[in-house]
Amino acid sequence: MDIRKAVITAAGPDQVGLPLQRFVDLDGREKTALRIILEEVVSAGVQEICLVVRSGSRAAYAEAAGDLARSLVFVEQPEPRGYGEALWLSAGFVGDQPFVHLVGDHLYVSRQPRRCAAQLVEAARLQASAVSAVQATRESMLKYYGVVGGSPVAGQRDLYQVERVLEKPTPTTAEQELAVPGLRAGHYLCLFGMHVLTPAVMDLLGRAVAAARAAGSRQPVQLTPALAQLARQERYLALELDGTRYNIGVKYGMLLAQLALALAGSDREEILARLVDLLASRT
Repeated sequence: MDIRKAVITAAGPDQVGLPLQRFVDLDGREKTALRIILEEVVSAGVQEICLVVRSGSRAAYAEAAGDLARSLVFVEQPEPRGYGEALWLSAGFVGDQPFVHLVGDHLYVSRQPRRCAAQLVEAARLQASAVSAVQATRESMLKYYGVVGGSPVAGQRDLYQVERVLEKPTPTTAEQELAVPGLRAGHYLCLFGMHVLTPAVMDLLGRAVAAARAAGSRQPVQLTPALAQLARQERYLALELDGTRYNIGVKYGMLLAQLALALAGSDREEILARLVDLLASRT
């Protein structure tokens, strides 16, 4: 499986401005969230990147990308008709090739020299199938994520055969339908905001978009139902990565992401000293 393309979605109403926020990255340099995400996919060997944005925001995102803007193909979503439609709008860019997909409101910190996207792409190449990154997440956070259920792949560490996918399930539904052997009680495999997908996903999304338009529906088209269908028609895996995702769109999300980058980066000792001083001053 040769993976040379990536699609980043940043068109959702709840994502407005988030990729443009500035952080101090692992190398101690100040960058936009978008720039950090772009460097993430480039680290995985991606050569072409499509960025799906809201109409009229292309210039701001190009500026936020810096010199990586020349690697970008922009696609605009005229109306907020759902995450799934936003991804489907890049179908012409993707063509008949597998691709990496990241969301524009998550940042990632790896616990090993390889970045999270590089870990995922390597797994997809070895397994020759679609693979979604997941993170074991406590049930109180299920309202923010899609969740997968399935079973461990024999002989493979942290790799699961996906059997079900649900969007933002209640803890009760998750306990009944999405429990995975081996996870701690009260924890579920939540989507990481990072996938390697096959062109079959675009076909499934295209059908959903066409059906919604034919029915005159204003309901947003989501990605999760397409992933659930994908699990029924082809081999589809989930990989628990050696890293952590930070949703910068939730309460304290930007603060936690910045702390994680700082504590894993080149300024770790300085940040630790400042945190100790801060805590001491509050006691």
